[in-house]
Amino acid sequence: MNQSKAPARWPNNVEYLVQSILDPKFPKESRELLVVGPDVPPSQLAGRSSQRIPVTIKIIDNPNHPAFGQRGLFACGKIAANSFILPYIGEIHSDDREDSDYDLSLHRACEISIGVDASRKGNEARFVNDFRGIQPKPNATFRQGADCRGWLEMSIWSGPLSIKKGEEILVSYGKGWWKARQALLDPTETKTGNTEET
Repeated sequence: MNQSKAPARWPNNVEYLVQSILDPKFPKESRELLVVGPDVPPSQLAGRSSQRIPVTIKIIDNPNHPAFGQRGLFACGKIAANSFILPYIGEIHSDDREDSDYDLSLHRACEISIGVDASRKGNEARFVNDFRGIQPKPNATFRQGADCRGWLEMSIWSGPLSIKKGEEILVSYGKGWWKARQALLDPTETKTGNTEET
């Protein structure tokens, strides 16, 4: 049911999904945290359409692009402002995946952290790039919502301006993502958190 034909330029080492799946190690007692409850205000959830906007994966051939030689996600037609583009699909997990560049948080609490990781399984959304070094600001954003099962889901929406046909869809990964990547690249760097001058 979850299998579908992968789109053009899909990597051979990544399983293509049409719906997020649970990691087999996901704790049964935590599954209730995946379900969007009636106590969650609608204003906190993205009300998405079941219709996805047509997008395409392209290999970045601009040598000045930070992701040169890698893949990006592009609009196949004009995308209206504040429109649902597609869900971010992957493997829903509760373990630490600090080494993944494709992991988004769905729920974080003292006792558990739940994420969706598209490093080994996912859809086209895994190819959305960060805007830094490409455009002055992102033209799309991540929003939390619910899938057709009522499970927490992250999705990609266009920003306050429309996205032109052929334009790359770009989001902000957030400063935390970049700080975590820097720490992985330079584990000897220590941070004290003290910014005051004495």
